[in-house]
Amino acid sequence: MKTLTKISEEIVPLSGKQHIVLLIIIACAFQFILFYAPALADEAAKKSNLATNSQTVSQELIEVLSATQEPAEATQAIKTSTPANRLPEIPDRKIEIVRESSHTITAYNSEAAQTDASPCITANNFNVCQHGQEDTIAANFLPFGTKVMIPELFGDRVFVVRDRMNKRHTSRVDVWMKDRQAALKFGVKVAKIQVIE
Repeated sequence: MKTLTKISEEIVPLSGKQHIVLLIIIACAFQFILFYAPALADEAAKKSNLATNSQTVSQELIEVLSATQEPAEATQAIKTSTPANRLPEIPDRKIEIVRESSHTITAYNSEAAQTDASPCITANNFNVCQHGQEDTIAANFLPFGTKVMIPELFGDRVFVVRDRMNKRHTSRVDVWMKDRQAALKFGVKVAKIQVIE
């Protein structure tokens, strides 16, 4: 310590207060090096391990998909569905069925004669035409956003309640379809619906 003081006095002469400030700065620097730097290094190592684990899981998923698809298609599926900063979702997650009931099921599509003056816009202002996926249903007895499955007719496809029907249909479910002919062909059916979480 005496040597440091002597050297500092030769290079830059300091007053008593300046000398104390310099010692505080040096102490803070040592505190950062001894206490915070290892913690930051440990956090960086954890992030590195997470990225490595994500790559490993992605590679395993590619191998599983390769058994049923061409390798290039499997790799592309992983790249487009898995952002680099998170692990891929497990496709076989459990779905909890909240309740189940039988209902009349019909189909409709976006035509003014079947809906209203803005046939693409649902009752909760969702544009089914832009969305383009057949996962929207109309139901008066369920709140908007409720997720529903109709396994007897559509397997494991998940629908979302985004639209309403005429008030007289208190217990009917209307499935939105892109194609008018498909909706007509579907007709009227009775099936169980499952409200899920």
